[in-house]
Amino acid sequence: MTNNLVAIVGRPNVGKSTLFNRLTETRDAITDPTSGTTRDRKYGHGSWTERAFTVIDTGGWITGSEDAFEAAIRAQVMLSLEEAAVVLMLVDVGTGVTDLDQEIAKLVRKSGKPVLLVCNKVDTGMHDVGAAEFYNLGLDSEVFSISAANGYGTGEMLDALVQLLPEEIEDDGVDDGIPAFAVVGRPNVGKSTLLNTLLGTERAIVTDQAGTTRDSTHTRFKMFGFDVDLVDTAGLRKRKAVDDNLEFYSTLRTIRAIEESDVCLLLLDATQGMERQDLHIFWQVVNSYRGVVILVNKWDLVEKDHKTMGEMEEAIRERIAPFTDVPILFTSNVTRQRVLKAFEAAMRVYENRRRRIPTSELNDLMLPIIEHQPPPMYKGKVVRIKYVTQIPSQTPSFAFYCNLPQYVKEPYQRYLENHLRKQYDFSGATLRLFFRKK
Repeated sequence: MTNNLVAIVGRPNVGKSTLFNRLTETRDAITDPTSGTTRDRKYGHGSWTERAFTVIDTGGWITGSEDAFEAAIRAQVMLSLEEAAVVLMLVDVGTGVTDLDQEIAKLVRKSGKPVLLVCNKVDTGMHDVGAAEFYNLGLDSEVFSISAANGYGTGEMLDALVQLLPEEIEDDGVDDGIPAFAVVGRPNVGKSTLLNTLLGTERAIVTDQAGTTRDSTHTRFKMFGFDVDLVDTAGLRKRKAVDDNLEFYSTLRTIRAIEESDVCLLLLDATQGMERQDLHIFWQVVNSYRGVVILVNKWDLVEKDHKTMGEMEEAIRERIAPFTDVPILFTSNVTRQRVLKAFEAAMRVYENRRRRIPTSELNDLMLPIIEHQPPPMYKGKVVRIKYVTQIPSQTPSFAFYCNLPQYVKEPYQRYLENHLRKQYDFSGATLRLFFRKK
């Protein structure tokens, strides 16, 4: 298993959300000069030199104010420090070392986690010199001078960050060769009941109250020819509903369970269909490069005819487009309908993620396709792809060597991925395509 959580911590208004947006290449986090803008935690995916990681944007650490959210923000920062693999402590070159910076540095040292001390808002040589003051914080890190707003210095910081991330393990199960399956979904869709149904025991507490499961629980499942690690996770709610520290802790653990799994079983409520939060969880799994199987649970509660299943499956595939070759099964924990078939599908996805294609075979397949339909010209320049190989990774990853890799745009990347999926069974598995200078 690999923990790739990166927590950004610091006092208010040092630019944590701006850095979050920079690392995730999004604008998900609200940025505003007003201190304390970030209260809800944000999670996003970043990558650098083919290493993927999850970024947590935390609220600004404050003490002694009358803000009603102060205690909750402090508690959730502490939880982020506990769960993270690497900590980015952000400071502001314009204000220098403050008492709050000293307090946060003490917490980071106490956590024992690898840390990068990042000095933000450095956009001139004069500011770069001022960053040296932060060595007084006594952290085991050089000071990285950056500007989160324009990207200055972030490359050097990311080089150091990926060096601190735990090494990727090829077979990321609990033990060598044992698949790890995480059961994920919104609260009260039947995740714990599925676990109990399989085991034939009350391994997990089940109630009608949403949010009964607070922590991720691991269970070794050795029955019916299966030998897997099953992880029952807390339900992922909308971020605005994550309003207490225990709920935040559950969400953090669920995200870690997703990243430490091989395949995620995403449970939907058949009586409600695929809702917006289900789609958010689906993309959380896909962006973590995990395998995925969709289980439409509580199928016994749906009034149906011979068309109902096909219509619902088509509606789900439309919502998850363009990643549509995902196994979808209609299950019922109460009647045990297709429960074992769900795990058979998950095992097939697990094997698809481990699929390895010889380089010669890969080039014999892809090079004629590329020659028949080459990448579009960009600003009058011709892009030529000469060679392709599969690279070692937890999920199927392919490197395409070409003269101008920066000009291979997403539509053509999707075209190549579709041909790989057409030729080989990668159903339920995410593919990663890299374009490198030949």
